[in-house]
Amino acid sequence: MKHYEVLFIAKPTLTEDETNKQVDFVKEVITKNGGEIASVQEMGTRRLAYPIKKYERGTYFVVYFIAPTALIAELVRNIRNNENIIRFLTVKYENKKEVAAWDKLSKGIKFSPERRERRAPRENRVQETSKEEKNEEASKEVENTEEA
Repeated sequence: MKHYEVLFIAKPTLTEDETNKQVDFVKEVITKNGGEIASVQEMGTRRLAYPIKKYERGTYFVVYFIAPTALIAELVRNIRNNENIIRFLTVKYENKKEVAAWDKLSKGIKFSPERRERRAPRENRVQETSKEEKNEEASKEVENTEEA
């Protein structure tokens, strides 16, 4: 059994119940064909990079699952026949490093604060430290006025 994710975009004109039915449809196809769903994440309605089938927006969903390889062909066939899903992408995670990333993503774990700081541009890090210093200075001034 391999680790996969399927990202799909539902039409923005669907009601909340109809979009939930699309998610249930994808989950049902996966479970009926021997897959196990790890998590489903709604990414919300976003603007598309370019119009797809005359839609400028779409509701994004990501489903993380473990399944046999034969399931993917059936999943693709079912999603292609679904008129309410305007675009989809299936990703397979193969090596240990990718599977570890899949595990974190499926649990919704984001970057740690230390790693986020390392990824931030140097200018932002300088600004963040200066904000912290300003807060410390302000708290010291408040303490000095209270003592007087």
